[in-house]
Amino acid sequence: MRHTTSLGVVGVVSALALDQTSKMIVVAYASTLSSGLPVLPGFNLVYHRNDGVTFGLLNATPWWGLVVLATIICVCLSVLLVKTKKRIEAIAYGLIIGGALGNVIDRIRMGGVTDFLDFSIGDLHWPAFNLADTAIFVGVAILITWPWMQKPKTAR
Repeated sequence: MRHTTSLGVVGVVSALALDQTSKMIVVAYASTLSSGLPVLPGFNLVYHRNDGVTFGLLNATPWWGLVVLATIICVCLSVLLVKTKKRIEAIAYGLIIGGALGNVIDRIRMGGVTDFLDFSIGDLHWPAFNLADTAIFVGVAILITWPWMQKPKTAR
């Protein structure tokens, strides 16, 4: 296995392990978190079951349809992970795959995704999300922003 692929696998395993562990803890304390637990101003821990996709969209889609879609996306990203020669891309693909698999596991086990991170600023309130969503976001952000962060190569 190439070094870049290994880094991507570490990203997958890390994102998946952190996500599933955090969700197990949240589910264990669901009754305590159902009304929200203030952590910091503008940040609460809550227990929320999301049957849709991002922000509860596509609620009419059956859970297994979302699992199939996410699995197809993970397979495509896995091909990109194996083919890339760039370490940062491998890590980004790994985070996205690990996050997607974390949410797939929730859908298979419980028919929906466990969300628990709840942020707000004044009257503005962001929908609750989880560490899988965070891993996906960070992975996509890396893929989008990394090319612009590279120093241009000078001509010799």
